[in-house]
Amino acid sequence: MERDLVIRDRTAADDADVRAFYERWHSLRVARRGRMEHPPEHPALLAERGGRLVGVLTYVVDGTDCEVLTLHADERGTGVGTALVDRVAEVAHEAGCRRLWLITTNDNVDALRFYQRRGFRLYALHAGAVDEARRTLKPEIPEIGDHGIPIRDEVELERDL
Repeated sequence: MERDLVIRDRTAADDADVRAFYERWHSLRVARRGRMEHPPEHPALLAERGGRLVGVLTYVVDGTDCEVLTLHADERGTGVGTALVDRVAEVAHEAGCRRLWLITTNDNVDALRFYQRRGFRLYALHAGAVDEARRTLKPEIPEIGDHGIPIRDEVELERDL
């Protein structure tokens, strides 16, 4: 399946398709670490299969750190997410970064499993951070998330490059 998967940088010509992808995943605005981010304003890697957009990873390079801001794949279990993470690690290394990191929420056990299996370690728990973001930045964040788990905290993971 991975043979026909293409990972490439987003270009201006991709903006409409990528925006529609973010909308489908409710990721036009992302609250994390007490700030609101707008993924369409950041660099992105696209995964395509058969000319169809099947995944997007948005990232932020800041000094020697590279943050995975968003990662969504329409095709789970087919290597799309892994290919995007592998490519952003290359991009970050080429940019001189020494650390790849991300934030997810405490309810997102699928993401916690995914990232740890790809070399990320639990780095920090930001207790109550989602509660605060819901109160001050993004009231539409649901109270209950995946698997019926209350969404309260941000979990930070990192991987050395």
